[in-house]
Amino acid sequence: MLARRWRPPRHFDRNVVVIGAGAAGLVSAYIAAKLRASVTLVEGKSMGGDCLNSGCVPSKTLIHAARMAAQARAAASAGIATGQITVDFTAVMRKVQTAIERVAPHDSVERYRALGVDVRMGKAQILDPWTVDIEGDRLTTRAIIIATGAEPFIPSIPGLEACDYLTSDTLWSLDHQPQKLLMLGGGPIGCELSQAFSRLGTTVTQVEMADRVLLREDHEVSDFVAERLRRDGVELRLNHQALRVESTSEGRVLVCLHDGKETRLGFDTLLVAVGRKPRTEGFGLEALGIHAPHTVETNAYLQTLYPNIYACGDVTSPYQFTHAAAHEAWHAAVNALFSPLPRLKVDHSLLPAVTFVDPEVARIGLNESDALARDIEYEVTRYELADLDRALTEDSAEGFVKVLTVPGKDRILGATIVGQHAGELLAEFALAMRYRLGLGKLLGVVHAYPTWSEANKYAAGAWKRAHAPERLLRLLERYHSWRRRRLPF
Repeated sequence: MLARRWRPPRHFDRNVVVIGAGAAGLVSAYIAAKLRASVTLVEGKSMGGDCLNSGCVPSKTLIHAARMAAQARAAASAGIATGQITVDFTAVMRKVQTAIERVAPHDSVERYRALGVDVRMGKAQILDPWTVDIEGDRLTTRAIIIATGAEPFIPSIPGLEACDYLTSDTLWSLDHQPQKLLMLGGGPIGCELSQAFSRLGTTVTQVEMADRVLLREDHEVSDFVAERLRRDGVELRLNHQALRVESTSEGRVLVCLHDGKETRLGFDTLLVAVGRKPRTEGFGLEALGIHAPHTVETNAYLQTLYPNIYACGDVTSPYQFTHAAAHEAWHAAVNALFSPLPRLKVDHSLLPAVTFVDPEVARIGLNESDALARDIEYEVTRYELADLDRALTEDSAEGFVKVLTVPGKDRILGATIVGQHAGELLAEFALAMRYRLGLGKLLGVVHAYPTWSEANKYAAGAWKRAHAPERLLRLLERYHSWRRRRLPF
């Protein structure tokens, strides 16, 4: 065992030391404390990590403000006169900070100390498999959980560093509204923020190197979102490869390669959103020989090269969602505290994913692209929201529910929902898949009328109609015909 390079201590100060107080670290420490273990949580910057300070909370607050502006402009369609809509961008950004402040107590030092967690603010350094240095204070521990998260990936583009670009981390310090924003990246973050800024009144150009946005979604979903972005004023530039950034007498431009020719796109603000990279440096992995070329490599139990050192969340997972980090953290904490007793394998097969464009895109399990890539046979059942009464009453009848099932059976392989409240509607499919409930069981659940959740039931009904027992129905038809020729008693 590699740990033989070091001599373990005779006793340990802690059961577990958790490095990083983002979603994964907070859940790991919470679980350990609730299980009455001695746990230290170390954070070098801000409690709550990216989700609270620069990710989920601020971005969804900005998206909410942008949706309010869009709804106000569209209010005339419902007979409501609003007049000219103006956006106070400074007030919007104050609201973002207020939202962060309101959520912050959930992730605070005070709360976690009250739960029994020894919280330390400072830099952690792993000295050996059982020792962590925290600003000169050394703690020995039976297990270590690495939960250091991820940060924006910055591509190597000549001239980029000199143009004072923004990322999803630094965006929230803006105190003035960009007039001409260039968004580099067509993934979920790029699409969400492009739409939001455009709705708030910024002129937005979005650049994507691929031929479509949201590459993890089916083509029809990508096309749907692209059309909505354009409708909201975003100028989409697909198949554009960023070459360099130049400063000219007329301002700054991004030079792109498109169809073999150079294209020049002017901007006053550049926001880089081409992905995120795990934070794997600066806390001792290199000295331990833990391999982390892209992410920290782990096995199915979230163990690294050393069986008592675990990793969870964005630092090791390709699924960079807060709920994925929390899911992994639960497994990491339990395994770290009770190893070598029977361990828990982490299962990523039923992770929901939501892109918070308007309308939303939500997915769980397989979509058609996944099934085709993995050569998995499937049937598709669709329900169009244009037929949903609640959607029609709210002028939101765009989108669909698409369910993949095993051929000839109602077992759900995956579901994709595009429409208003798609993230909320997806929960029913997540529950059904988790407990192996088929579409037949979903159809048997009474859904209140008129609600958005009826879309799920109607999708199940569409599957049922497509698999109706025709022979039995013909027999029933003959039976009822016979009954019409007889007295009622």
